Amino acid sequence: MSSTPAPSVFAAHNADAYERIMGRWSRRLAPLLIRFGGLTDGDQVLDVGCGTGSLSFTLPDVANIAGVTGIDQAEVYLAFARARAGTDARFGFQHADARALPFGDASFDRAFSMLVLQFIPDADRAVAEMRRVVRPGGTVTAAVWDSFGGLPHQRLLWDTAAVLDPSAVRPRALFRSLSEPDEMAAVWRRLGLREVEQTSLTIRMDFASFEDYWQPFTTGEGGTGDFMTSLSDAMRTALREHMQRGYVSNRPDGPRSFTATAWACRGMVP
Repeated sequence: MSSTPAPSVFAAHNADAYERIMGRWSRRLAPLLIRFGGLTDGDQVLDVGCGTGSLSFTLPDVANIAGVTGIDQAEVYLAFARARAGTDARFGFQHADARALPFGDASFDRAFSMLVLQFIPDADRAVAEMRRVVRPGGTVTAAVWDSFGGLPHQRLLWDTAAVLDPSAVRPRALFRSLSEPDEMAAVWRRLGLREVEQTSLTIRMDFASFEDYWQPFTTGEGGTGDFMTSLSDAMRTALREHMQRGYVSNRPDGPRSFTATAWACRGMVP
């Protein structure tokens, strides 16, 4: 590689906080993505941007895999995943950059990446690396949230903030890379992958109360957490008040359920 890659734009500080804001939902998405990407007994799998291990630990529920290697740049998430794996030799987690994978060509049968490519500067480089380390005939599969139209629980935050103070909302918040229809498929084809297919995968995000919905935003974790910590106390208070009105929607506080849709793409290494 000719240059040092820029760091991830995802704020990673606390694994327990990540589990609240995203881990509990990525565990629901993982089985859908694995079945879309395909998996067979005996596969050696690479999990790029493994985080706390939501996809890695779901793989054995789908097929009798030989092993999975998870890589991430957030040591706090890797420590969480290693603790969960314990002495299970099928799982290995290590620090690595998705754009410069420390593995030889054709080292894996399949590579998956769930909900991380949008936070990697030069995501094409990461996909190219996944293609390199997967054997011919293997598959490269990834998913990203449809940040523009598929995350209404976050749109409530961004749209409310934009009304209260348009200057506070960053341009990347609503339309991250790879959010357009067929944008992922175009990348896969450009990098020479075959039999490319893009689809959408939908889960539900269920919250017990407004506090269950609101609190994860305030932990400083991820893109929304980073945004929240940048606000003044007055702005954050106003945002909470308006978002609570939107959440309860003229009914008593309590359970609410939001759909959440991700774009997913897979392709075969020639």
